[in-house]
Amino acid sequence: MKTDLLDIRNCDCMNLMGEYPDNHFELAIVDPPYGIGEDGSKNKSRSKAFGSKSHAANNTRGTEIKARDYKAFAGGDNNSPDQMYFDELKRVSKNQIMWGANHFISKIPFDSPCWVVWDKDNSGDFADCELAYASFSTAVRKFKFRWNGMLQENMKNKEVRIHPTQKPVALYKWLLQNYAKEGDKILDTHMGSGSIAIACHYMGFKLTACELDPDYYQAACERIDRETAQKSLF
Repeated sequence: MKTDLLDIRNCDCMNLMGEYPDNHFELAIVDPPYGIGEDGSKNKSRSKAFGSKSHAANNTRGTEIKARDYKAFAGGDNNSPDQMYFDELKRVSKNQIMWGANHFISKIPFDSPCWVVWDKDNSGDFADCELAYASFSTAVRKFKFRWNGMLQENMKNKEVRIHPTQKPVALYKWLLQNYAKEGDKILDTHMGSGSIAIACHYMGFKLTACELDPDYYQAACERIDRETAQKSLF
């Protein structure tokens, strides 16, 4: 898939990065496998969730929600990337934001005062927050956006979830607003649902990205097409 702003490929990220010279991208925003087994195959076993925190707090039943049944993605989530991936990521990008870095910090390995905390306002069996390492000199920053099963922060513009580790478009917009500058070239090595592509499209950033799984690649491209076509109408 290629547009004026988006260059998105169904390929291995190491092959993609190998095409580019040192420091080609101003910013890499990546969400690689964490190595915790969240590849979509577990979701069908999460058969109960509740649609109201107040019900849960009062130990009443609330609205029961069936977990979405996702297809496990290519490569799975059994292991985080090896050292070569992080070395190559550092080579082709001047700055990096890496989701899940608390699971593979020894592979980075660079100190940074700047971590990003995404508070998901979660009440289920997933983590309350997700952490991202950021190679900037600024302080720790928090973004709060509810992302709890069918419950989302902005229910009027609710996103259809197509990927087991999907993150909201609003999160990527916030990252771009706070850490990218006009004209920056953005890299994503594990595109997943395509949320970052939608954010880049809306905000006018050039994105190069790839997704290894052909089914999720196709689903993401279709999602991006729907979003960009909708924007064009208005």
